[in-house]
Amino acid sequence: MRSGIQNGLNAVAFCGLLTVSLGQSAMAKTLCVSPAGASGCSTTIGAAVSAAAAGDTINIGAGEYAEDVIIKKSLSLAGAGASTIINAHGLANGVYVDGLDAPGLSHVEVTGMTVINANYEGILVTNAAYVVIANNHVADNDQSLNYAAGTCPGQPAFETEEGEDCGEGIHLVGVSFSTVADNNVELNSGGILLTDETGVTYVVQVTGNSVHDNSLDCGITLASHPPFSQSPSQLPYGVVNNNVIGNRVIGNGVIGAGAGVGIFAQGPGNQAFGNQVIGNVIENNGLPGVTVHNHAAPPGTPLVNLNALVIVGNYISGNGADTADAITPGTAGINIYGVAGIWATEIMQNTIENEAYDVVMNNPGSMDVHLNNLLGTGVGVAGTGQGGIDASANFFGCAGGPGTAGCTTVSGSGVLSPGWLSAIVATAPAGAKARP
Repeated sequence: MRSGIQNGLNAVAFCGLLTVSLGQSAMAKTLCVSPAGASGCSTTIGAAVSAAAAGDTINIGAGEYAEDVIIKKSLSLAGAGASTIINAHGLANGVYVDGLDAPGLSHVEVTGMTVINANYEGILVTNAAYVVIANNHVADNDQSLNYAAGTCPGQPAFETEEGEDCGEGIHLVGVSFSTVADNNVELNSGGILLTDETGVTYVVQVTGNSVHDNSLDCGITLASHPPFSQSPSQLPYGVVNNNVIGNRVIGNGVIGAGAGVGIFAQGPGNQAFGNQVIGNVIENNGLPGVTVHNHAAPPGTPLVNLNALVIVGNYISGNGADTADAITPGTAGINIYGVAGIWATEIMQNTIENEAYDVVMNNPGSMDVHLNNLLGTGVGVAGTGQGGIDASANFFGCAGGPGTAGCTTVSGSGVLSPGWLSAIVATAPAGAKARP
């Protein structure tokens, strides 16, 4: 299965390069938008998008625009900052980069805007490559969510499992070689979501974002979902080789139980492998700071792949306990849970504190836990079910090693912890509060 995905990635990458060369053959123009239509500017963003050619830039002046902006061509949409507001009240999305209806769409930029009040996502991107979503404020979207019923009436059918959150603030589906950077994402049902209902989502950089107070779901989610396909034999596409780097992920999921960063491949054939969570500050979220789940893998069904995850250099503090079948014995920094085996997980150089359990594993796979500062209030590393953990060379909070006075402990028969360290070894990301 992995080789098949790789062949698909190579093909898409080639097509992306071809799109670049064709797009550069025309002379790009700069168009403008302002509410008053001054100086020949359009009065709506949609009108400017219709008038633009591939490769053009649209500068959007300060003001409030009541629109659902749909982009089906290579464009740069550049706002003037916080004062450029797309208020999508009563509309599906604030901005929709629609590669489903424009196959081969690439090289779209959406920057410098405030996007609020959409029924579903503030910014949605489907089946596109080389997209940049940067320096936006995305807030108060997912307005159609019926939280009590767990439904989102009217949401597009291709979003196969978004009824419980309306797709969150920023949602990328079937997207590749793209960047979500330096956005402020707050007060949506959830923050930033990468899924695969309509194609593989791969090599996406989620970096430098402030994702906070999205109270119903995770701050940043990488989730493999059932495919939207007319063929019952279609396997899930996969959320593969993406990077979550240098974000501040704080106070999410405190009502609806969401993690800081969640990586999910829930059932047969789902794939969320090769993803990296590096150098983030992850605090005070409703579930464990980094939460990895697989819930079903019946014998004889396609394999689940949650392998080769890298969780490195994060500061994790004050998050919640996991729940239901993935329950942890107390609050937890990292929880790796799966009915299927999860293999080749690397947890290194993290600083974890203010948690009852710093790292928890319950799946029949294996993982390495090295060079971490495990400074919680109880257990540094816990194996709560099957599987093996190599937990050598960690600092457990004091020179004496796990279980001595002042140190966190090790629990579970599958945990090996020889050669612990006598002093702090990892540096927390900038802005984190760690012990000296």
